[in-house]
Amino acid sequence: MADRLADQGRLVELAARTRSELEGDLMPFWLEHAADGEGLTAYLSNDLVPDHRASRGLVLHARYLWTFSALYQAYGQAQWLGLAGRALDYLQRHFWDAQYGGYLWELDADGRCLDGHKKIYGQAFGIYALAQFYQATGRKEALDTVRSIWDLIETHSHDPLHGGYVEVCNRDWAIAAGCRLSEKDQVEPKSMNTHLHLLEAYTGLYRIWRDDAVRSRLEGLIDIFTDRIYNPKTGHLDHFFDLCWQRRSDNYTFGHEIEASWLLWDAVDAIGDPNRAAGLRPFVIQLADTVLQQGLDRELGGLYYEGRAGTITDPSRQWWPQAEAVVGFLNAYMLTGRDAFLDAAYSVWSFIERHLVDRRYGEWFWQTDGQGRPDHGMPKVCAWKGPYHTVRCCLEVIRRIDDMEGWQ
Repeated sequence: MADRLADQGRLVELAARTRSELEGDLMPFWLEHAADGEGLTAYLSNDLVPDHRASRGLVLHARYLWTFSALYQAYGQAQWLGLAGRALDYLQRHFWDAQYGGYLWELDADGRCLDGHKKIYGQAFGIYALAQFYQATGRKEALDTVRSIWDLIETHSHDPLHGGYVEVCNRDWAIAAGCRLSEKDQVEPKSMNTHLHLLEAYTGLYRIWRDDAVRSRLEGLIDIFTDRIYNPKTGHLDHFFDLCWQRRSDNYTFGHEIEASWLLWDAVDAIGDPNRAAGLRPFVIQLADTVLQQGLDRELGGLYYEGRAGTITDPSRQWWPQAEAVVGFLNAYMLTGRDAFLDAAYSVWSFIERHLVDRRYGEWFWQTDGQGRPDHGMPKVCAWKGPYHTVRCCLEVIRRIDDMEGWQ
């Protein structure tokens, strides 16, 4: 009983601290800095110097739409609906490909196409964002667009022979050879990262569109993680694969693994099949436990970025793995009741407060080094950094703790 009361007190405190960060830092920051002209901010340096001529990336703008829709759903405040509407308007007027369908990957500052590839990672974030907007507003045009993107992905990217999805299509949706998500990625036709965010997107899609085909593909994505992407020899998720799912990499990233642990559980929760949930539960817990044992700095706190063969190859603490770790460890605690997972969630949040929250300019630094020193040279906002990880972390922690039966 004493242990239960102690856990209750720590959970209440964790929810209060995340709410304070969300309402006292993140929400005011994005209310002040999100809008830029007719669209949304594409680049801010760490000290908030904008670049109005920066290119516009699909991922950032879709993440804006998801975040502002989620905040509107959570708080019901008109300013968030206004920002969500602004994000949706820019996506549909500028990123949407009127000729071939789907979203363009990158635009210049005037909204002209710089890169028309249909990168499935980006299309997935379009689905994820539109599904959240529909959930928050009920506007049918968002559901219609989501269905259109789903159909394009399933028609052109899905691999009917080997399963899974090909990484990149050309603008006309023909399979693109020799392409990759970003410059740091390998040139391979399939990746863990794209499948992770398709899992995330299709979970959101299935919550608003209870279609049997969507459910089947969502179940297939869960199976791909357990049967293909997970490497039983290492206990980690591999990154890159050929068409036949032969492994083409041997590094692993702790942030993706802890994020996968809770996104997989979210997917099976959306499906609502107790037997499938019971079968997946040990896998999800094992993923979280591996990150707990190998990826967490027990002295300084925070999650290391990358490892290989049992060795930490990148000890930096990027902002997004820390955000995902708090949610992932809390999810594992909810599944097991193990104090070690709650300790880890608490520890990572404390690291975020001490080292990542930018007390001068707001929001979070891109990263710290292995000693917890923040990197002031990386941007606060760019194509790959926006409000999605930070705001979602706080919303998820607050929701999960508020929803726990018996804690009130």
